[in-house]
Amino acid sequence: MTARTALLIVDVQNDFTEGGALGVDGGAAVARGITALLHDRGDAYDLVIASRDWHDPDNDNDGHFAQGAPDFVTNWPVHCVADTDGAAYHPALETTAITHHVKKGQGAHGYSAFEGVTDDGERLADLLAGVQRLDVAGIATDHCVRASGLDAVAVVDQVRILSDLVAGVGEETSHAALEELTARGAVIV
Repeated sequence: MTARTALLIVDVQNDFTEGGALGVDGGAAVARGITALLHDRGDAYDLVIASRDWHDPDNDNDGHFAQGAPDFVTNWPVHCVADTDGAAYHPALETTAITHHVKKGQGAHGYSAFEGVTDDGERLADLLAGVQRLDVAGIATDHCVRASGLDAVAVVDQVRILSDLVAGVGEETSHAALEELTARGAVIV
């Protein structure tokens, strides 16, 4: 039996790229890079799954949205509100190759893609059943990529973080996240 592979694209959304509510430097480049990867080698993946923050518009999402000045640790400015431009995929990310769309943070914090579901109610862990290698790319290295990668190593035999296709909030925190992922069994490529 041939090993099954998947690509997980984490939160490549307008609010997480330059100019967004929580824009990360390099976010647009990540979107372009993932599109190039899918164009050049997309047929190497049996599944291409993309996650998005998809927060409720009418509540604080269990304290995720700050009720004053955000601390940028446990609460944040309003971002990625469902059905808004901020929650949309970045326009440089070509979405036609995506086989599954996972929405997370619906009424909650939702850092890991494993906390989300598809519109049909499928969970990421179920989608990855039978997958032997998972490549992870996206935003932000030190938050949602980190959380998704840490959950992935418990589910998939080989997890690879595509280091040229991630962007983080801070250099030190991103480096620490990659070290933590490596210590837990992920491979940085």
